[in-house]
Amino acid sequence: MKRRYLACFVALLTCLACLITSCSSRNRMPGYICYRLGTNPTTLDPALIVDVTGGSISAKLFNGLVKIGDDLSVQPDIAKKWSVSKNGLLYTFTLKQGVYFSNKREVKADDFKYSFKRILHPKSRSPNIWIFDKVLGADDFKKGMDEDIEGIKVIDDYTLEIRLERPFSPFLSLLTMTAAYVIPEEEAEKWGPDFSGHPVGTGPFILKEWLPGREIKLERRDDYFGGKARVEGIIYRIIPEDLTAVTEFELGNIDLLTIPATEYSRYRNDPRKADIISSIKGLNTYYLGLNCSKHPFKNAAFRKAVSLAIDREKILNTIYERRGRLAAGPVPDVLRKWDMPRLYEYNPRTARQIIREEGLEGLTLRFYVTADQEVVDIAEVIQSYIRAAGIDVVIKQLEWSAYKEAVNRGEPDMFYLSWWADYPDPENFLYPLFHSSNHGSAGNRTRYANPAVDSLIEQGRHTLDEKTRNALYRSAEEIIVADAPWVFLWHRTDFTIRQPRVKNYKIYPIYSMDKGTEISF
Repeated sequence: MKRRYLACFVALLTCLACLITSCSSRNRMPGYICYRLGTNPTTLDPALIVDVTGGSISAKLFNGLVKIGDDLSVQPDIAKKWSVSKNGLLYTFTLKQGVYFSNKREVKADDFKYSFKRILHPKSRSPNIWIFDKVLGADDFKKGMDEDIEGIKVIDDYTLEIRLERPFSPFLSLLTMTAAYVIPEEEAEKWGPDFSGHPVGTGPFILKEWLPGREIKLERRDDYFGGKARVEGIIYRIIPEDLTAVTEFELGNIDLLTIPATEYSRYRNDPRKADIISSIKGLNTYYLGLNCSKHPFKNAAFRKAVSLAIDREKILNTIYERRGRLAAGPVPDVLRKWDMPRLYEYNPRTARQIIREEGLEGLTLRFYVTADQEVVDIAEVIQSYIRAAGIDVVIKQLEWSAYKEAVNRGEPDMFYLSWWADYPDPENFLYPLFHSSNHGSAGNRTRYANPAVDSLIEQGRHTLDEKTRNALYRSAEEIIVADAPWVFLWHRTDFTIRQPRVKNYKIYPIYSMDKGTEISF
């Protein structure tokens, strides 16, 4: 009922707005495509970016040695080819010639060395050190014990060598990330901390204007080595409110919109919009986190009981409106290269029985969520299921930053979160989230610990043979599912809607894949 009223309100706003000439799309810049951002990016400096918003914009401004291909494999970017030694320690990259920064200087191997050293340097305070801490000598350099990094060597202007301390199977995938983008030393040193506002890269666009909290304007480069973009530029309008963004889209002031949950049914059920809606299976996992470090979730049997008490499929098919696929474990179905683990089927009777046998009836759990209405709706349904099993649940809503801090500290008994791929490797959904070295803000927010899982994940990370690695990851995931530190909910499918005039639009599973060069009018 609330959604129907909201849909009517949106329609009324749209009609009123159309009558007001000042709200027309007269201010649109010819040839520029307009996107909506829900938040203002915190930085556009690759060394400091940790958010999807900043990462999606920086992908248009910068490039790395390698990139993610449409099949999620690692493909050449500025490196035209590379080789890996048999022992998995030495990576040799040969760069393309004639690749230029937007300041008109050609990219050389020295630029990559500088960019990587910059992230590892103690003064940078980069949150992305973990991407390069596998490089030989990185630890001594970041501690200030060495002035150079032994494992990064420039052979000549177009050849770069990177040597690791020990084999690390996802290393090439890590180099597709934002932090591995190349920047020119002279510009970074010139601007210092202000480099974020004056980014200089090799990408198909340059930053023309940034009005914090309002708008970001990118302008096309005609000399981009990958072929110039088909649009003149990109404008990102920063609109936090979904209702305002939907109205602006329907006025024609936004060309492309990720469909808000409140509008999903209205758009999907309109046959006239079928041709302008795109979807893709997202590389993500939504979950109910159970704090394994405190009573009662130290008890694995109780964690299993909570999983059995919740009808995840019903929530997915009703409140979540089938906008995803049921999760069997932490690794997304798109990335899993082994048989799916056994699902926890909804079984409230068994859940109540376990809770009685464990003597845990009558407990009260603290369930933390963000103030997002859809999340609150889901939380209330989860609350009702757990209460039906004999456990009381108190929901506490917090704004995002306070919520994240509380979860990282281990304050709640339960919390609702999701994890999105930084790079397309199952390791990204295992090591950060379940290895005992990553408790708290590093990713393992449930504070789960199992030495067998630690060992399997570590072996997988350092095993070069893909078949063996997948077998290790499979074993790790099976143990994790059996231990139930999460209630595995779903993998969300992303939906976008675009204006009919937009051509060649493509939706990507990872933000860094979209360079903005294909889309046109």
